[in-house]
Amino acid sequence: MITPKFTCSQTESSVIVSIYCPSIRAADVEIHIDETLATIHVNPYFLRLNFSKPLVEDNDSAAKYDPSSGYLIVTLTKEYRGERFEDLDLLAKLLVPRRTANVTPTIEVLTSEDAGLENLDEVNGLVEQTENLTVNDDELVKAAENDWQLTQNLSEESGPQLQTSPQAQYGFLDLHSGYLRHAAHTENEINELGTDAEVCTSVERSARRVAHENEKFDEEHYIADFMDDYEIQEMMEWPQPHVGDAGPFEYRESENLVIMTLPRREYLPTPVQTHNLYLVLITLLFSYTYDTRITQHEPTSESPWTICNLTPAFSALDPPRSSSYQSGPHKFTSEEVKETFIPSYRRSLAFPLYRSFALAEKCRHDVGWLLKRGRRTITRCLLEMKHILDHHDVYYIYSKIWVDDFCVWIQSDAHDEILEQLGEVILTTEMRKMSIGWDLKELEDLALESPGGPSDSDDESSNEN
Repeated sequence: MITPKFTCSQTESSVIVSIYCPSIRAADVEIHIDETLATIHVNPYFLRLNFSKPLVEDNDSAAKYDPSSGYLIVTLTKEYRGERFEDLDLLAKLLVPRRTANVTPTIEVLTSEDAGLENLDEVNGLVEQTENLTVNDDELVKAAENDWQLTQNLSEESGPQLQTSPQAQYGFLDLHSGYLRHAAHTENEINELGTDAEVCTSVERSARRVAHENEKFDEEHYIADFMDDYEIQEMMEWPQPHVGDAGPFEYRESENLVIMTLPRREYLPTPVQTHNLYLVLITLLFSYTYDTRITQHEPTSESPWTICNLTPAFSALDPPRSSSYQSGPHKFTSEEVKETFIPSYRRSLAFPLYRSFALAEKCRHDVGWLLKRGRRTITRCLLEMKHILDHHDVYYIYSKIWVDDFCVWIQSDAHDEILEQLGEVILTTEMRKMSIGWDLKELEDLALESPGGPSDSDDESSNEN
């Protein structure tokens, strides 16, 4: 079945779905409503939408086809007139399957005292039968096979998980593997794990990433950019368009077409996994804003390389993980924000052409403001990143294992309130040069004291410790 191009709007009493499905038989249209779930089928097109509020089938529901334009206009009646349906422009969220409620069985444990003395023999008999059960008993196996809704929780403090397979998982929520199996033969220049990418543990990935950053940091390059920063200052003064645009947001048709091609998965992360996803998002946006600034929003052939090199989750399969997460509502601290940004700062000072702490600071502020703009703006940035990576012969795999899933998750599961709080913490967090690990302040002081004198740089962060 083909998922057609569609848009949604609403009136006081209805939700209107406009579906582009040329050359169909209008008489064959089938519409089914199941509370919040609407299914529309007309051969060869199939559309299943999961709305935030319930719908009903009544005489006001209708479908009208215009053969000249190829659009099928479906009118669905709201169960409660005047109720506002949220996020009708977030197509990825509408396409996500409806979640099944977790059914946790309620079990009452009876002791021999509860049963009474007159039933003691019966209770003891049941206990004896239970103890004699084995995993081969047909009844037990049947019960286990059908008990798929039981909630299974792993302790967040249980330490590293047992590695039962040499195949390592990576990418969004560790859902992926195998993409880097032939990395040695694909000219993947940003892969820092080499042929071990499919087997490295998270600890090994972090160690290799740090070692590679230390190896690539060039003191002379850093000093040169610090002393002669005319171009960097121009990049820093360039206004980020997604931050400055205060008009009403509306997805472009080209963006909606890409959203339609995204995977339709239901993500069920644990609270700590969800917390970490917000931190990974920081690093993706940092790489995006860096490339956006140095190209002034006109990506070049070097943009895929730049974005991938600056993203630890891509180059070393090493996404940030919170070391101070507390269960409960997602609240972010300056300390974990600093820990998240340090690898991104280090990479921006070790790999690309322009290596400036002040430029990294500007990118951090861009990230903070983008997060405060909410899910829609962030999705637009991620779609632009996806477009850049998808058109590269090798680096498109990082779009598949990270960006695609992030585009869906941002629309379906992220919350604007959390994004805004995270953005505020980022904007008020102070990043210090001494935390980067390369004695940046000493290098700058030596450069300023050298013959020739200081440049006329207005690097306002040069006096930081």
